[in-house]
Amino acid sequence: MSERDRLPVDVADLLSAIVEALDVPLPSNDEDDEAAHHELLDERAAGARIALSVLLEHPGDGALEDTTRYIRERTAKHPVTYTPFRSGKTGSEAG
Repeated sequence: MSERDRLPVDVADLLSAIVEALDVPLPSNDEDDEAAHHELLDERAAGARIALSVLLEHPGDGALEDTTRYIRERTAKHPVTYTPFRSGKTGSEAG
């Protein structure tokens, strides 16, 4: 990969923060866990959308870093509180 094909570090960091915010484990089959999963994903997606909208409107110096920090802080304020899905398979069986 050439230098020209690489993302700038601050852009890669922002994209990583977005992926981390949206990468939540699937919930167990319990209705309450499914509802909590939906609410968490909705909250985190809304936070990322808001942050990116502000960034697009105000792309000044430090905006990428501020946006990345905001997304990470907001993600930390909304942790996974439900029981994640477990397939019952071991690591070698899960494939």
